[in-house]
Amino acid sequence: MTDPTLNYLPCAHAFGGHRMAYWQWGDTENPHVVMCVHGLSRQGRDFDVLAGYLADQARVVCPDVAGRGQSDWLQDPMAYQIPQYVADMLALLAHLDQQAPVTTLDWVGTSMGGLIGMAIAGQPGLPLPAPVNKLVLNDVGPAIEWSAIQRIAAYLGKAGHFDSLQQAADAMWAVSTSFGPHTPEQWLALSRPMVKPVPGAQDGRVMLHYDPAIAVAVRAATEESARQGEATLWLLYDQIKAPVLVLRGADSDLLSHETALAMTQRGPRARVVEFEGVGHAPTLVSLDQVSTVSDFLFV
Repeated sequence: MTDPTLNYLPCAHAFGGHRMAYWQWGDTENPHVVMCVHGLSRQGRDFDVLAGYLADQARVVCPDVAGRGQSDWLQDPMAYQIPQYVADMLALLAHLDQQAPVTTLDWVGTSMGGLIGMAIAGQPGLPLPAPVNKLVLNDVGPAIEWSAIQRIAAYLGKAGHFDSLQQAADAMWAVSTSFGPHTPEQWLALSRPMVKPVPGAQDGRVMLHYDPAIAVAVRAATEESARQGEATLWLLYDQIKAPVLVLRGADSDLLSHETALAMTQRGPRARVVEFEGVGHAPTLVSLDQVSTVSDFLFV
């Protein structure tokens, strides 16, 4: 599997801007772009297996959302919210279109990345190089279970330093068993980009890649504010014109069966595929998950 290229793009915000990193796979001149956007505490290399699988047919772009991976951290913790992420993605899409015209745009979003995708596909007036052609929502919908938000808030931003990559991988697995079965090799591959060296450490210690401050906005949420956000997301979802595929872990505590069913009955009337033995969220490394996405985008 060919490695992706790492690129950077300056983005604007209230404190003078930040630099967003993105990983690019495949022919950079390909007019068919697939944007793959990760979850809340993850980063763009989550999509290595899927991107490698799709790269023969499309230019696959996997950003590190601000505060994650190789991207800059934001000065204002409350800026770690969907409006800023949408603005950054619009800047990235304009940049990609300048590099080589984008004529077909697909979006694959896991959890938070799916919310960003809904916000982009559900606002027809946004300055996109091409309308969203197909949208994959990986274990997320307009309604997010409050108990899942509380579960995530309980651990987000609290991890410290680890003596080794393996120790970090083990700690991450302790809060990620809902991802479903993985071989040790698969989990280590997913974990490797999730850490970076502790600054100044000479003993191999590592720390998680993301800004702990991404937890601030999550912990500031209330059940009432979550309900208000849900109403807004349903409005966006109902305006989506693109075909939508919803992937759901059958044991997910974030995307309920009832919400997934409602998504098949309103707006773009999504198709739902469930994966047994998986909760929140499918990691898109197993062949059945990867082929489900590929078949939806290209068959």
